Amino acid sequence: MSRARQPPLVTGISPNEGISWTKVTIRGENLGTGPTDLIGLTICGHNCLLTAEWMSASKIVCRVGQAKNDKGDIIVTTKSGGKGTSTVSFKLLKPEKIGILDQSAVWVDEMNYYDMRTDRNKGIPPLSLRPANPLGIEIDKGRFPQKDLEALFPGMSADFTSENFSAAWYLIENHSTTSFDQLKTAVVNLKKQANKKNEGSLAYVKGGLSTFFEAQDALSAIHQKLEADGTEKVEGSMTQKLENVLNRASNTADTLFQEVLGRKDKADSTRNALNVLQRFKFLFNLPLNIERNIQKGDYDVVINDYEKAKSLFGKTEVQVFKKYYAEVETRIEALRELLLDKLLETPSTLHDQKRYIRYLSDLHAPGDPAWQCIGAQHQWILQLMHNCKESYVKEQKGNSLLHSPMLDLDSDVRPSPIGHLSQTASLKRGSSFQSGRDDAWRYKAPQQVVFVEKLTKVVVSQLPNFWKLWISYVNGSLFSETAEKSGQMERSKKNARQRQNDFKKMIQEVMHSLVKLIRGALLPFSLREGESRQYGGWEMKSELSGQWLTHVIQTVRLSSESLTALEIPNDMLQIIQDLILDLRVRCIIVTLQHTAEDIKRLAEKEDWVVDNEGLTSLPSQFEQCIIHSLQSLRTVLDCKPGEASVFQQQKTQEDVCQISIGIMQVFIDCLEQLSTKPDGDIDTAHLSVDVSSPDLFGSIHEDSSLSSEQRLLIALSNCRYLERHTFVNIAEHFEKHGFQGVEKITQVSMESLKELDQRLFEMYIEFKADPIVGSLEPGIYAGYFDWKDCLVPAGVRNYLKEALVNIIAVHAEVFTISKDLVPRVMSRVVEAVSEELSRLMQCVSSFSKNGALQARLEICALRDTVAIYLTPESNSSFKQALEALPQLSSGTDKKLLEELLNKFKSSMHLQLTCFQAASSAMMKT
Repeated sequence: MSRARQPPLVTGISPNEGISWTKVTIRGENLGTGPTDLIGLTICGHNCLLTAEWMSASKIVCRVGQAKNDKGDIIVTTKSGGKGTSTVSFKLLKPEKIGILDQSAVWVDEMNYYDMRTDRNKGIPPLSLRPANPLGIEIDKGRFPQKDLEALFPGMSADFTSENFSAAWYLIENHSTTSFDQLKTAVVNLKKQANKKNEGSLAYVKGGLSTFFEAQDALSAIHQKLEADGTEKVEGSMTQKLENVLNRASNTADTLFQEVLGRKDKADSTRNALNVLQRFKFLFNLPLNIERNIQKGDYDVVINDYEKAKSLFGKTEVQVFKKYYAEVETRIEALRELLLDKLLETPSTLHDQKRYIRYLSDLHAPGDPAWQCIGAQHQWILQLMHNCKESYVKEQKGNSLLHSPMLDLDSDVRPSPIGHLSQTASLKRGSSFQSGRDDAWRYKAPQQVVFVEKLTKVVVSQLPNFWKLWISYVNGSLFSETAEKSGQMERSKKNARQRQNDFKKMIQEVMHSLVKLIRGALLPFSLREGESRQYGGWEMKSELSGQWLTHVIQTVRLSSESLTALEIPNDMLQIIQDLILDLRVRCIIVTLQHTAEDIKRLAEKEDWVVDNEGLTSLPSQFEQCIIHSLQSLRTVLDCKPGEASVFQQQKTQEDVCQISIGIMQVFIDCLEQLSTKPDGDIDTAHLSVDVSSPDLFGSIHEDSSLSSEQRLLIALSNCRYLERHTFVNIAEHFEKHGFQGVEKITQVSMESLKELDQRLFEMYIEFKADPIVGSLEPGIYAGYFDWKDCLVPAGVRNYLKEALVNIIAVHAEVFTISKDLVPRVMSRVVEAVSEELSRLMQCVSSFSKNGALQARLEICALRDTVAIYLTPESNSSFKQALEALPQLSSGTDKKLLEELLNKFKSSMHLQLTCFQAASSAMMKT
């Protein structure tokens, strides 16, 4: 069994009060399944079924009739649900009777005209409104294109009120998916509506029967009277009288209704004007709406309204429309100027720029707003860069006037390279653009360095939006769909292609300004004549140190990477690569120059404390200073992607090579200065005692002052170590860091070092050998000794022993400083003594037998004692000395010579032990 439907329930009526014949809309639940299901409708007790139009199960439209009750319920009755109930009521208003000549403040609907003569309502048609759904079934709009339907039914219309109405078109458009049973129901609904219309016409006729009969009787009486009088127009006849009466009636009517008809015409004009205002209120209110929306910033609403007004009234010939449309155009022109000002206003975000460009394109602004924006942004970036320079130059001059204490790394008291490295250790990738940098660091940093950071930050923050704006301009993404349809996008793309060279010049100008401003701050000598005033102006009291230049290079590199990420062509960024290369070259040169200055000051740090190998800390300090300097240049020497080698230019190679040679030469000069400084010039305040060294060298450490001979020996020991180790290590570090001409640096430095070593050695030999050599001749001829007249030799004379003691003293001094220098020094001393002894023997004119034996004894004793230090030169000298003596003729003399030599060696065994120790040590080595 099917479930019974619920009775109708009225939950709303609109309006809820009114006079008779007011059209109302009834809403509720279960108001019927269709027009045929609705069998009853009463409002305030009056049956309104005749005027009812069933719209849906929740909506009915009808007119209120003449009800007896002032207020009552709305009751709906259906076949399926029976008699319903109502939760709302309707109040019926009874208006005052208004005559046809009475004035009224409101318009009286003519269909409610009340005949005062007969005191009854005239008959009127039941419902003259056009039904929204003539079939009375649910409308289901199909998806058939309108163009296809127009092509299928040419000259026809789906409007059922049109003379060219096409039922097939209407059904396809509104009921393409409706079932056949529903269409049958629609046929029944149409028949019912036709019956209602016929009933309404019949009722209208019935209501006017009395008037019709009265008119019929009057016309019949007139006709009979005219037949009786005849048809001639005779003065006093019925016809003439009737004409006169009608004329008087017409004149009286004109007099009576002239004012009423005038008011009616005026009311019609007013109503027509109000209808025009209501119908075209969009245009009339548009100027004010544009002003309000502009103030609120609703530019999209303004543009949409303008496009609508332009399509409707752009070509109108109506004067009032022309006037208001001209006012709209005035407002739109002011909006164009406002948007253009906002577009060119700086600073501005990329999002706002794109938005304003789209607005201007939709408003068909003259010119090319996008290109104007690009030009304004270009000038803004240039202005920012120059303002940045001017502010920092002014601040630098202000700080110099205040004489504020700043830890400037360019000052004379510069931290060591290790200190520099520790300061720059935090300068990692991206740190140049971090806003959280310590303010104290910025205060201590030179103004040029802070300026470069700020300048690159300005460019890196502004140029991406500038570049993206150009890309959007090229691909047309700045414009809306409206602009695309109007062809404005294609025109923009064409303009962009024509202006590529102009934009390229803009980018190049920004890059040139960036590079020249940095050059003006760091490399002013690289600017052309006339550019210094525009890009320079800095106070160059002292050049930046290598560590600050390294930091600047890192900053510029990060900027270059950021710009490369924008896919800017490499040819536009090549000028930045050239700047980086020049900065790298300058950083290397400045670092090496400052290294040379640091090495100059190493002489002040010499403490003359030697280690087990006879070396001071000076060579190690020299090596470490250079290594730290090269390590600080590691990031500068390394080539980033797109960068060229810093040594690609021949001039750079030559300059770096010469500076490197100069560094080595500075240290060599430092050694020479230290070794040749007079005793009075030695600064003993910084001398220290090495308590960890063996007691063997305590004699030097206990005495805080050194003799010049000792300093020469220490310098010779350092030179020997430099030649064998330090210079070789430094050359390896140069090669490791990619330096060119390392062989030349090493060769020139070695030659200079060897020359110094030879000079110092000769100086020491002169100090030590000359006194010994000078004492030989006086010692030989002491006591008026004569080679021709002397006694039989009893042993080696004292002068030779004294010479040996002096040689032993030299050996001890050298051995104390450096064991490795002993052979070299002793060999040279022996050469000098043997040469002098040979000269003296050759100068003797003749020898007696005893004299020859004495001379041979002393020469052989000296030769055998220093045999370990003999060289070809000293051997030759001893040989020449012996050849100058007469040969021993008897075996007795030879035996005596041997006995005396053994006696000498035995008696001086203790003194000669040093030579034996040296001999055994050298034999072991």
